[in-house]
Amino acid sequence: MSSDTSSRPTRFESLLEAVPDALVGMDQEGVIRFVNQQTELLFGYDRDELVGQPIEVVLPEPLWQIYVEHQEDYFADPRTRSSGLDLELSGLRKDGTEVPLNISLSHIDTGDVLLVITAVHDVVKQQQAVQDAQLIAAVVEYSDDAIVGSTLEGTITSWNPAAERMYGYSSQEVIGKSGTCLTSQDRENEFFANLDSIKDGKPVRRLETVRVRKDGAELPVSITVAPIRNEDGEIVGASAVHRDVTEQRQAFEVGERMAAMVEFSAEAMVGATLDGVVTSWNPAAERLYGYSDKEVIGRSVRHVYPPDRAGELDTILEELRAGRSVVNFETVRLRKDGTAFPASITIAPIHDPDGSVVGADSIIRDVSGQRRALEAAQRFAAIVEGSDDAIIGRTLEGTITSWNPAAERMFGYSSQEIVGQSTDLLIPQDRLNEAEAVAARVRAGQAVAHMETTRVRKDGTVFPVSLTLSPIRDGHGAVVGASVICRDMTEKEHAARYARSLIEAAPDPMVTISPEGRITDVNEATIKITGVARERLIGSDYAQYVTEPDKALVFFEQVFEKGSLADYPLTVRHVDGTLTDIVCNASIYRDLGGGVLGVFAAGHDVTRQKEAHEVAQRMAAIVRNSDDAIISGSLDGTITSWNPAAERMYGYACEEIIGKSIDLIIPDDRTGEVDQILARVKAGESLVRLESARVRKDGTSVQVSLTISPIRDADGTVIGTSAIHRDPR
Repeated sequence: MSSDTSSRPTRFESLLEAVPDALVGMDQEGVIRFVNQQTELLFGYDRDELVGQPIEVVLPEPLWQIYVEHQEDYFADPRTRSSGLDLELSGLRKDGTEVPLNISLSHIDTGDVLLVITAVHDVVKQQQAVQDAQLIAAVVEYSDDAIVGSTLEGTITSWNPAAERMYGYSSQEVIGKSGTCLTSQDRENEFFANLDSIKDGKPVRRLETVRVRKDGAELPVSITVAPIRNEDGEIVGASAVHRDVTEQRQAFEVGERMAAMVEFSAEAMVGATLDGVVTSWNPAAERLYGYSDKEVIGRSVRHVYPPDRAGELDTILEELRAGRSVVNFETVRLRKDGTAFPASITIAPIHDPDGSVVGADSIIRDVSGQRRALEAAQRFAAIVEGSDDAIIGRTLEGTITSWNPAAERMFGYSSQEIVGQSTDLLIPQDRLNEAEAVAARVRAGQAVAHMETTRVRKDGTVFPVSLTLSPIRDGHGAVVGASVICRDMTEKEHAARYARSLIEAAPDPMVTISPEGRITDVNEATIKITGVARERLIGSDYAQYVTEPDKALVFFEQVFEKGSLADYPLTVRHVDGTLTDIVCNASIYRDLGGGVLGVFAAGHDVTRQKEAHEVAQRMAAIVRNSDDAIISGSLDGTITSWNPAAERMYGYACEEIIGKSIDLIIPDDRTGEVDQILARVKAGESLVRLESARVRKDGTSVQVSLTISPIRDADGTVIGTSAIHRDPR
């Protein structure tokens, strides 16, 4: 007896482990008494962590309340039996994630309750298999194409209604006969060649040929033949689809083109029923939302709607049922990882042959890049518009393409007068050769910084200027024009907007890297994508944050070799293991003397951000070459950026000052001034040419003229300050 008793738990445990479902035994108090390995795998716990715990650990929904309501029935009969309840609840994994479950409860002879738990996605797969089989049967039965099954010797084994209509034979007449009855004598070799291909496991796709009807008439057809395999994978027959192409060839070609457009489109395309159930999901939709087609087809599209936009779907469906399209609807959608993105959606009704609306097709565009590009362009336009320096755009041939208000004030020409004219209008005759030499350097991709020369106003007066010219590149890195900053040296009243606020606000990771491969600066997006603090990133080897360091080194070398590089793919690894695929654009950047300082790299989708790329080129040129100290900071006075002119003016290197309080350069007798300035900036106010004093690293005082502007985020909220410090001497 004792031997039998000791062996029973072993057999019982073996039985538990053999069951493919998760099994949980609990007593009448709802305490877990045993689990099997499938339970551990499903919920992520070791069994020692579960046994003795209340069932609510893994089933927080009101299972126990349902159980108590039926408790009297469960234990009224001591036989092992099902409770008759199949529940759909949500389970809770150890990692905190929820999983939808199907649960059956049974009473077993130990006095416990047995829970049979199956993940819903497993049940859905089984249901999908049945649905697929039913769908295939329906497709064969109601297809407009003749679908014919045969043995490997060519004997016909199945014959659908479309085959009867196409060839004139009933299924009783043709099943059991050789498929050669449908071929002319001169094409019998083709018929058996197709069977030989099938025997070798090679499908025959869209064979354009001729077949013969029962009445002897020849019929042009397109035939696709595929092998039929048994459960062991052995080829046991052939399935052929015959299509009459005399009237349908054009429709077929259109359908093929449409399918290819959907499959390979860069736009997410989603089909749905009038109840909002997803019926189609192209690869671009997978990339955009993060769900595979298997995860979403058959589900409601509501799961990609934010909770605060749940009513949106009902409104859209009403429009579609009325036969109206929804065009360029601006909204927000959710990815699989829970992140929201701005979207522009166009939805059109699908009509059946009778004109009834039976579904909807939608095109979803992620407009994040366009919005960022627009914001960047607006910020750049504001910088150019408000600058005290003349900022002029020109083609490589010297035609003026842009002309800011400061240029109007400096030269006396309005933009209407000068845009489209040659830059020669602004150059003294004795400086034309000099100007051509400078233009040649720009065409070669070289920047020209702080060139002292003269220019001519509309009234003919000649005045001294300091010129900085930088090449403007397109999305492929080709030089397409030049950006010219012209400063009137007679008055020294000029200003240049600083781009650090733009860089910090950019959602794409941006880094600068020294020639030795060490990170010298990063933006907030880089911190987020790596999960590493700014202090640890700066000074570290940039290649360690990507999955393929050798590939990153090749990228770095090519940038130095070519001067710039675009569309280079890399994968960044977050400290938590998350991988992010990015496409990098990079270029070398130089000091005022033309010496290479390092590489500037930005990871982003350049196909959607070409405008932002060109804006960044212009901004980088303006900021790098400014003679003014340009400093940005947070609203608590912490310095967040420090340009080369700031280093020269105050003596602090960038590495010494970033992250420190602005109080480092404030005289003791002006400590209250910072709070007053920050208060005005927080209120959205700009301060122009504020005369004050500051302190250099060596302790000496310097008189400065300050222009301070608020930095705003995309919603217009003030998040920092951008200050231009100018020595008025």
